[in-house]
Amino acid sequence: MLVSGNPDGAGFGVYVHWPFCASKCPYCDFNSHVRVGGTDQARFLAAFRREIRHTRERTGARRVQSIFFGGGTPSLMAPATVAGILDEIARNWHVEPGAEITLEANPSSVEAGRFHDYRSAGVNRVSLGVQALNDPDLKALGRLHTVAEAKAALEVARTTFERYTFDLIYARPRQGVGQWCVELREALSLAGDHLSLYQLTIEPDTPFEALHRSGKLAVPDPELADELFAVTQAMTADAGLPAYEISNHARPGAASRHNMLYWHYGEYAGIGPGAHGRLLVDGRRRATSTVRSPEQWLVQVEGDGHGAVEDVGLSRAEQADEMLLMGLRLDEGLDLARLAAIGGVQPGVDTVQRLIELEMLDYLPELHRIRATARGRFVLNKLVEELSAGFEAVAS
Repeated sequence: MLVSGNPDGAGFGVYVHWPFCASKCPYCDFNSHVRVGGTDQARFLAAFRREIRHTRERTGARRVQSIFFGGGTPSLMAPATVAGILDEIARNWHVEPGAEITLEANPSSVEAGRFHDYRSAGVNRVSLGVQALNDPDLKALGRLHTVAEAKAALEVARTTFERYTFDLIYARPRQGVGQWCVELREALSLAGDHLSLYQLTIEPDTPFEALHRSGKLAVPDPELADELFAVTQAMTADAGLPAYEISNHARPGAASRHNMLYWHYGEYAGIGPGAHGRLLVDGRRRATSTVRSPEQWLVQVEGDGHGAVEDVGLSRAEQADEMLLMGLRLDEGLDLARLAAIGGVQPGVDTVQRLIELEMLDYLPELHRIRATARGRFVLNKLVEELSAGFEAVAS
């Protein structure tokens, strides 16, 4: 019976999506919904359990290396709901001792007060959506907490969980390099072993996109954005939290195991409304996704045992493109031997040499890896397109 992480050795994890928020942030395009009056958590818990059981029937036995509660705002879940989901996961798969179990949280004082109960339920890592360390920008970002609440929540997280991390958004409207340096310096003084730093992006069909299109919301120009990125890399490295991925920084050995599962192109079950997954079924990797509407997902799971709207086998070429996109986000780069084994291709020698000469790409012959340079990370999508277009088949 197969009980290893997954058949190709890259690991197996479970992503659980809780789609509800107290309010919708104007920059957010995630599958999140506001429901005045709350939700029927007992009914949703029963549906999560059914979808977990259905997924287990498809995957067979697996060793779970990481579990991630994302959203939405998972810290709006009752601790008993979290505990019930974790119990169901453990009943259906083998959760490894020491598995990383992360819950995303908003740093309001009410939710921080629940942290001890989440720890008792089995959560051992919390990820706080701080987003900014000044109150005017928090308000502009649509956040409901204050800087004081964020710092209080970070202190509770530090003393409650084995590990904690938090997010900040930079390249915000009217933010200069000097302002960001002051804020980042404070963030580094508050950080544990991990920190996520994201440049603000204007996503389609969001309030920020409408404001930006009308000229009412200005973001840093590309030159300033590049400067902000460069100073971020330098300051985090100097503080002992270098980037291990474009937007994520950690002390050695403290990278997010669940996110590394994605970037190493492992296998993960997506559970809940709007969750995506990559599963190996009968030896073939399949892309899965579920109904985005929480209420429609609930009804479908209650009727069919699952909320799937997509469940398609991926060709080797599609897998190669996904591996390339994921792997080049990492500082360690992409394992070319694994790319050949899964995707049946390798980057063309001429393409690689040209990108090296343009200082966009490094080749590490002793590791048989390619990785984006600092310059290449600024234009990562273009870099991926160039390499994908130059793929050459390898002998099977």
